[in-house]
Amino acid sequence: MTTIQWYPGHMEKAKRQVTEQLKRVDLVIELADARIPLSSRNPMLDTILQDKPRLLVLTKSDMADPESNEKWLQYFKEKGTKTLALNALQNKGEKLIIEKAEEITAPIFEKMKRKGIKARAIRAMILGIPNVGKSTVINRLVGKKTAKTGDKPGITKAQQWLKVGKKMELLDTPGILWPKFEDQLVGFRLAATGAIKDELLDFEEVALFVTGLLKERYPSALKERYSLDTLPGEKRELFEAIARKRGCLQAGGYIDEEKCAEIILRDLRGEKFGRISLETPQDWQQHNEE
Repeated sequence: MTTIQWYPGHMEKAKRQVTEQLKRVDLVIELADARIPLSSRNPMLDTILQDKPRLLVLTKSDMADPESNEKWLQYFKEKGTKTLALNALQNKGEKLIIEKAEEITAPIFEKMKRKGIKARAIRAMILGIPNVGKSTVINRLVGKKTAKTGDKPGITKAQQWLKVGKKMELLDTPGILWPKFEDQLVGFRLAATGAIKDELLDFEEVALFVTGLLKERYPSALKERYSLDTLPGEKRELFEAIARKRGCLQAGGYIDEEKCAEIILRDLRGEKFGRISLETPQDWQQHNEE
C-alpha cells in the first residue's frame, strides 16, 4: 500500500493559530464526516484542545448509511462526547447546533453571571479537516453566503469571525490534516471521500479499496451501478469487470486503469451507490483488538 502523506506548510500555521485563539472561545465545534466519523477526526485536536468544551457535528449524514449513523451516535454517546448528526438538506440543523452550544456552555455563562459579568454571545471556533462540509455549515448558521463552498479540500485559507444572529460569534479556521496516517485504512477512507487533494493520490489503489468495501458491505449497490450479474472474488478482477462495463479500454484491449478509478471515485462522491458509510464502530473495535 502507498503511504498517503499530506501536510502543507499552511496547515502547520493553522494549527498554531488554533492554539493561540483557543483562550478567546467558549466552545469548539468540531466537524467530522458521518461516512467516516473517526477517520475524519484529527487525532492532534485532543492534544491541542485539551479540556475546552467541544461539540462534535457529523456532517453529510444524508450521504451516510442511516443504520451506521445510529451506531455512531450511540458510540459517541457512550464515550460521553456531545454529538449531533447534521443533514445538509434539512433546515433545522443550524438551530440544533445553537441549542446544543447553549447547553454545553451554560456552566460558563452561569459562572459569568455570578461574577456580575454582562451576558454576551457564545464565542465558538469551528474546526474540521478539509472538505468536511465546513463552509456549508457556516453558511447555514450565518444565513448568507459568507464562506466559500466547494468539493475541493483547502478552500478556507485564513481565520475569520462571523456573526450567527445575536446568540453566537463563530471563528472559522482552515482545515487541518495531520502529518501522516499511521493506519493506511484511514488514509484510504479520507482519500475516497475527497479530504485529500486528488493530485496527491494513487487513484487506482483508492478505487480498489472502495470496490472491495462495496463488494463486502453493499454488493447489490455495486451490481446495480455497473450492471454486474456476479461480483468476481478478487479485487483486481472486479476492477477490470467494471472497467469493461464502463468502456475503459485502450488500444489492444488493455484496461485504462486511471479512467476506471476516476469513474469509481466520482460515483462514490456523487452518491451513485446510494447512502454509503466507509467505516463502523466495529471496524475500530476490531482494529484496536489486533
